[in-house]
Amino acid sequence: MIRLTNLADYAVVVMTAAAKACDQRLSAGSVAATTGLPVPTVAKLMGSLAKAGLLDSSRGVAGGFGLARAASDISLADIVEAIDGPIALTSCAHDATTSDCAISGGCAVKPHLSIVTRTVREALNAVTLAELAGVETVPVLEEA
Repeated sequence: MIRLTNLADYAVVVMTAAAKACDQRLSAGSVAATTGLPVPTVAKLMGSLAKAGLLDSSRGVAGGFGLARAASDISLADIVEAIDGPIALTSCAHDATTSDCAISGGCAVKPHLSIVTRTVREALNAVTLAELAGVETVPVLEEA
């Protein structure tokens, strides 16, 4: 079974909440209250998503987090990669030099894994945050 990590799954939930908030700045506490996720987890994810350029943040009374790009310009692949790193089904499909596989030198499957990995990434890239959130378009918040 191919699965997202819990943190990547939660990041999708956080980003969906941000997309649905439209023109509001969000705090980790408000997202946690809306989603049911723990505040520390949401705060960590929002920081990682901001570092990846998917959320932007501002300080102060009117501060908080908002989408850094339109929801239609953010893909599921962007969110997953922001949390889990590059999408790859196996470590050798991502970085052959650091793979700890005992048979990587003579593996008959290895040449085909890049095709599968590329197909999975393309499928995740085809799903936008706007689709996930069920919104048509979400404006990017302007700095206050």
